[in-house]
Amino acid sequence: MIAHLRGTVTAIGATWVVVDLGGFGVKALCTPATASGVRLDQPTELHTSLVVREDSLTLYAFAGTDERDCFELAQSASGIGPKIAQAMMSVLSPDEFRTAIASGDHKTLTRVPGIGTKGAQKMVLELKDKVNALGAVTDLPAATDSQPEAPVAAWREQVSQGLQGLGWSAKDAEAACDRVAPLAESETSVAVLMRAALQTLARK
Repeated sequence: MIAHLRGTVTAIGATWVVVDLGGFGVKALCTPATASGVRLDQPTELHTSLVVREDSLTLYAFAGTDERDCFELAQSASGIGPKIAQAMMSVLSPDEFRTAIASGDHKTLTRVPGIGTKGAQKMVLELKDKVNALGAVTDLPAATDSQPEAPVAAWREQVSQGLQGLGWSAKDAEAACDRVAPLAESETSVAVLMRAALQTLARK
């Protein structure tokens, strides 16, 4: 089990990062919030969860252990795989996720792509007794003005692909890009645009 990565960030995408571990580059999938908290060519430490399948090994990275623990807890519910769990951590904070499970807030859970009303009901039923075992929330690093700026022609494709990778349709992804396009005029970073797009989709 790979519990964490500590090294230099060599590449950043909307939903992934590459960390150099002394000449060995490791690519890990992550939430937009985690991607926005790291800096190119700067040291970082990320907490990880390794998902093993017959044909693949996929590493997921998180800024804090609390988000990682919620990601792993979500997958303990039947029918929830890592892709939906990652989308859940992209849309909901650990506090929002735990509160929704503990209070039976199905509406909040269905904001996540891939989670319908029946799926939300099943999650609450299966996870309600487990959610209280999780620890305190670890605040994720906030985006800052020092992030790399989004190239005018490139941000839309990156954000759209990132949203589709999290489970939204191409139509929804493009609509979200339209809604955040005014932000791009001020040269906001791709990570910030991605988070803004996620917020517009979560309000649908």
